[in-house]
Amino acid sequence: MNPVATAAATTVPLPATGAWREGDPPGRRRWYRRTQPLALEAGGDLPGVRLAFETWGRLAPDRSNAVLVLHALTGDSHVAGAAGPGHPTPGWWDALVGPGRALDTDRWFVVAPNVLGGCQGSTGPASTGPGGRPWGGAFPRLTQRDQVRAETGLADALGVQRWALVIGGSMGGMRALEWAVGEPGRVSALLLLACPAAASADQIAWATAQIQAIRADPHWEGGDYHDAGPGRGPHTGLGIARRIAHITYRSAEELQTRFGHEAQGEEQPWLGGRYSVESYLDHHAAKLVTRFDAASYVALVEAMNTHDIGRGRIDRRAALGRVLARTVVAGVDSDRLYPLAQQEELAEGIPSADGVRVIRSPHGHDGFLLETDQVGELVRELLDGAPKPAVRLTG
Repeated sequence: MNPVATAAATTVPLPATGAWREGDPPGRRRWYRRTQPLALEAGGDLPGVRLAFETWGRLAPDRSNAVLVLHALTGDSHVAGAAGPGHPTPGWWDALVGPGRALDTDRWFVVAPNVLGGCQGSTGPASTGPGGRPWGGAFPRLTQRDQVRAETGLADALGVQRWALVIGGSMGGMRALEWAVGEPGRVSALLLLACPAAASADQIAWATAQIQAIRADPHWEGGDYHDAGPGRGPHTGLGIARRIAHITYRSAEELQTRFGHEAQGEEQPWLGGRYSVESYLDHHAAKLVTRFDAASYVALVEAMNTHDIGRGRIDRRAALGRVLARTVVAGVDSDRLYPLAQQEELAEGIPSADGVRVIRSPHGHDGFLLETDQVGELVRELLDGAPKPAVRLTG
């Protein structure tokens, strides 16, 4: 069964990429444009950098109430709000952002950028490159530090010298950690969710399988497929990558409880039908290919593989010791992708961290996205101890 079959239920072929492209509705996005090329950690530079971002609430006159929210691999800047023109999905942390919620927009100015290398408005492989065509396979290799360096430019443009809180989970947690280590004076409080000090061999192995699935797609074309026309993108490879990833995002116990050995509907797997869990994975593959770009997926996963907070900083322990922010480290008890032992390493190395807070969830790694009540309590814990803005604001 084609992994994007459910997305292609109509006769209209999928576009080559699910990326936001010039001419699409902007939605709530705003853009920061960097005036100088961005020097990259691996060498060379990236010209024409821009970051799409969204904000909620209002910045206080003393600029003390800004909160930076950093998304995971297939997230974007649309943390809160409904789906609509320019935004194919509802806000991925909608329950946390708004008046009276943990990130109370009557008090806090919430900022969420689309990561550099992403595909929902920020510079990435689907963006127009110097020659007037999409970057495609010529897009340079990025690291988490490159992405954070771009985000510091956004902070400067907004006039935010110090974040009241930086929060991120999974890939977003890697960037949040880089912020706190690389720019310790600019982060007052830090919430790290389900992320490591460095990518492990196991995580790199899972990621490599996903990258190879995309590159093996006959429509990959070395990454230069963005203008190939409808139906010509590497949809099958991206769908397989999503299947592999999604297995790691959920727990074995949850999959067994929800699906067991059951067939999908009246189909009999031993007669060519599907198991229920296969249908579930097909569904998630189909959703992703309509809203994401395969080359961005590769670029971001490769950046995640480079993550090592100790690289060039003596070692990981020394790097973690640079964090000045009041810090809460949290992990998910059923997470098999970023297990609690990795959060324990963070908590042991960050001076202000007081052990690991455990998010109880049957959902595995995705628990940091789904258990919003528990995450909200951690957010409130950090923000309730923060100084009040100069005035109370309404957004």
